[in-house]
Amino acid sequence: PARCPPLPHAVAAMTFPPAPALIPMTQVRCEVGALVSLGAGWHGERRYVPLGGGSVRGPELNGTLVDGGVDWQVQRGDGVLEISAHYLIRTDDDALVEVRSEGLRHGPQDVMARLARGEPVGRDEYFFRTLMRFQTGAPAWSHLNRVLALAVGQREAAQVLLDVFRIA
Repeated sequence: PARCPPLPHAVAAMTFPPAPALIPMTQVRCEVGALVSLGAGWHGERRYVPLGGGSVRGPELNGTLVDGGVDWQVQRGDGVLEISAHYLIRTDDDALVEVRSEGLRHGPQDVMARLARGEPVGRDEYFFRTLMRFQTGAPAWSHLNRVLALAVGQREAAQVLLDVFRIA
């Protein structure tokens, strides 16, 4: 993945408290439909990908994905893909949880070209991260309304895989 330039020495010498922990929460496997392009816009190519069903399995959240979610995207001129996904999880106890996921996907041009062709690409070959928020009215799952999670993604030809970590 692309790296940030080194920090100036004075900034690099600063100390920070320990970073918040990332606690494994769930793994999402989402079926994806064909990409639909709306064409070039002022910020880049506007497009969307319909989201289908899938599974949600992990230590903190289990269920299935409800068909009908959408991943809105902007393919920027600098090669960065802006992601804004919105979908529903139906938990194993039949509660509905709304998910909003915003993030970025980018990497070396040859890797991203392979990805666009639907070829297998290892998740460590490019950057795919989203920040996730949840909303539900189900009392048993109301704690999710206070959670921020970080997802590490991998795009495959017909599905997206997300390893989701709750930020402590």
